[in-house]
Amino acid sequence: MLTEAELEKLFDGMRHSAFRLETLPVYDVPGEADRKARYFAGESMEPDDATREYLEMMQAEISSGKRWHKVHVLTRPLTPYLRFECEAGYAISTRYGQEVGILDITDRAAPPALVGVGDFWLFDNETVALLRYEDGRFLGAELAPTSVIPQYRTARDVAEASAVPFTEWWAAHPEYRREHQKPA
Repeated sequence: MLTEAELEKLFDGMRHSAFRLETLPVYDVPGEADRKARYFAGESMEPDDATREYLEMMQAEISSGKRWHKVHVLTRPLTPYLRFECEAGYAISTRYGQEVGILDITDRAAPPALVGVGDFWLFDNETVALLRYEDGRFLGAELAPTSVIPQYRTARDVAEASAVPFTEWWAAHPEYRREHQKPA
């Protein structure tokens, strides 16, 4: 199992693209605890220093011609975490150039190529890191065998072809914005 540090090395070696498929309704990311608390308290959603540093690095890579793209497969109603992810995550990362798609399967079946496919990163169309989670908590990643990489390329292609750009999906679902939520 790769550690987070070993997974980071895959980003450092990326030559032209990093694609991420997200499938979970909740991610338990220790580094997001403060931002989530601020979000749910109605405070600023602007990135903290560590998040801004990551976004600026991603933006520089995009400016140099690399592609950062992801699709999140989800169902409505959104979990509180996904509301946070959309408004304090995707709405900001797209401003920095990340391509984010939403594949909403609330009213339709998931495309067959995505059934049973969990979270993964696909680097440069040739390296797949399978991400392992337990209750949304990251456990580590495993490199997929070369023989199954075509399956993950297909999953990426199908996810992107089936997804709606985040900004379009978000504009169609204002009910999930923080200003429309009732206090707990």
